[in-house]
Amino acid sequence: MPINHIVFDIGKVLIHYDPSLPYQRLIPDAGERKWFFDNVCTHDWNIEQDRGRTWEEAEALLIEAHPEREEQIRHFRKYWHEMVPHAYDDSVAVMEELIAGGHDVTMLTNFASDTFREAQVRYPFLTKTRGVTVSGDVKLIKPDVAIYEMHAGSFGLDPATTVFIDDTVANVDGAKQAGWQAVHFTGADKLRADLTALGVRV
Repeated sequence: MPINHIVFDIGKVLIHYDPSLPYQRLIPDAGERKWFFDNVCTHDWNIEQDRGRTWEEAEALLIEAHPEREEQIRHFRKYWHEMVPHAYDDSVAVMEELIAGGHDVTMLTNFASDTFREAQVRYPFLTKTRGVTVSGDVKLIKPDVAIYEMHAGSFGLDPATTVFIDDTVANVDGAKQAGWQAVHFTGADKLRADLTALGVRV
């Protein structure tokens, strides 16, 4: 099928994301830092902010369970900006070339609502696509098929002629379950090759 729509993930595709970055300073001991992410500010806890839970509620839950860690818990949101230190310029170039070439480009991301708006200010290329579905806004997260269906409906995409680009295999699989084509992102060079193989000129 020809590709008429191209949908980009954001974190680890267009911008770098690593929640450990500020904590390398805040919790210098590597063993303690690992324990903190394994037991306190876990991935499963953070993904609920991507699903729309407020930071206030999220922090309160952890502080109740780990009152001695209150300051470190609050640091997660306070120093969030340090977790996204730079863009992937080569990947951004691919996206901007696609837009300039007349392709229909949108974005679909697991992101908290407030931090996404911060990211748009910091990285203006996040405002250049036709639109974006932010999980924190719609209260759904990848790889739930429902978020792909919502995105396709919101932007008038034909799933069969849509390709999704994501760094997480589970999210790629979710797009395929929704009837989309999808590629696993591991770098800009491979992305260019994958798009070329699908007949998309970059």
